[in-house]
Amino acid sequence: MPLFAEARRDLDSYIAARIPVVGLRTIEQPRAMRLVREAAGSPARAGLPFWVYTRATGLRDLRTNAPVNEDRSLTGAMEFAAAQFTGRAQATVVFVDPDDVSGDSPFTRHLSELARLADSNSGCLMLITDTPIWTGLLRLGMTLQLDLPDAEEMYTQITSFLGDHHGVVPIEWTEQDTRRAAEFLVGVTEAEAVNLLATIVAKGSVKREDVHLLARAKDRIFGDLAGLERVQVKEADRQIGGLATLRAWLRNKRELLESDLRGTGLRPPRGVLLVGVPGCGKSLSAKAISAEWRLPLYRLDLASILGKYVGESEGRLKDALETVDRISPCVLWIDEIEKGLAGQNDSTGVNRRLVGQFLFWLQESDSRSFVVATANDVRSLPPELFRKGRFDELFFVDLPDEADRREIIAMYYQRYVKVAPPQDLLDALVSMSEGFAGADLESALHDVGAMRHIRGEAAVTPAFVRDTFANTMPLSRTNPEQIEDIRAWGRDRAVPAGTPAPAPEPGGRGGRRILPQPGVGGGF
Repeated sequence: MPLFAEARRDLDSYIAARIPVVGLRTIEQPRAMRLVREAAGSPARAGLPFWVYTRATGLRDLRTNAPVNEDRSLTGAMEFAAAQFTGRAQATVVFVDPDDVSGDSPFTRHLSELARLADSNSGCLMLITDTPIWTGLLRLGMTLQLDLPDAEEMYTQITSFLGDHHGVVPIEWTEQDTRRAAEFLVGVTEAEAVNLLATIVAKGSVKREDVHLLARAKDRIFGDLAGLERVQVKEADRQIGGLATLRAWLRNKRELLESDLRGTGLRPPRGVLLVGVPGCGKSLSAKAISAEWRLPLYRLDLASILGKYVGESEGRLKDALETVDRISPCVLWIDEIEKGLAGQNDSTGVNRRLVGQFLFWLQESDSRSFVVATANDVRSLPPELFRKGRFDELFFVDLPDEADRREIIAMYYQRYVKVAPPQDLLDALVSMSEGFAGADLESALHDVGAMRHIRGEAAVTPAFVRDTFANTMPLSRTNPEQIEDIRAWGRDRAVPAGTPAPAPEPGGRGGRRILPQPGVGGGF
């Protein structure tokens, strides 16, 4: 059931039961007022009086908007409410954003007295506020939370808005486009959604590609996010070499992420955990996914989450993850997750609580936020992180094989040297680069491109390129024990992100295998 309809049902029951005080918590006052007016407009309540007080308009009749008296002060409105609750039955007075009601104060105690007067004569005191309500007041009644519109409400809002503009401007959106736009707008207020749609219509047409404008506009609304860093993705980040199995798997996940899952029992894809050798494309994958899927990329900085006070770290992580739900659909990148969630030597218990909080969100959240977490020292991660149902899959990113190195070298040669490499030179570089990570290949070809920029094309001879590769010392040679240790772990415990390994010999022990999937090409 849509959130607005559910809140309307609950409010109807509270009014019918003559609950003496009803707290309606929301950041959308206009939407809350529409909710109250719909409840008051029920034919069964035609004879019941409803008044509403706001700071700007004073006290007015809720249905006719006629002013009640010239005194616009809050004190005058409270005196009027006391008189009505004393002198007539079943009166309802609504206060919109009154003074601070979160703590024990003379004002909240005054409201408590009004609630008791209302209770004595079947009246109702209703408070619309965006802050918590003092428990001493809430014990006299009930509270109701009006959350931001969900995707179904947004779809209805968009359909209504576009319907008002049919025949006025050309509209190319299909129902699927409208559903996609509704998913993008989840997390903003109804007023913000209307403003964003009006901005698109003001261009003079509504084109299919405008759906993605909503994601960028929504991103500007959430420009200052505690614990989250907005990562600007370049067009070049769309390209990535190797990792064929991972790319095919992500292609299917993208289709699921963009699908209409209503009535299927399915949930949007949760994310992927990438472990493996440093410099082999784990972090680059997060940027590539964001660029290819045309979704904003946010980096969760676990170091900034940690605080020095008890409960501070947990509160910051909770706020950050709630914000991720609001800004979805998005890609959430957690780089070197082991540095924030490791905790084997943590005596305070903070890391264990952060792990529990993160895993609960990862499993229970139904937002379309796709998590890309990377790890190098995977042994320091808590074992519950690997349980099926948290991340959709665990991939191991190994050193690129010959085919992957060929693709990566050709890609970076084209990017930095501005031409395709000669075939004989490409063959030589692939042979020379055994044990190179993707970052090593990029670094070597960046040096080649820098020489071309400084000395001109004539300086970039095949001999110079081969010498550059020969002088590059990869991590697999400077620290072979560590790299081999990582590779030994990944072969048996994770799906290979690159070209699947051949089947093991009968009776032999092989690592995890994944069937090749069709449609592997450039990008994700």
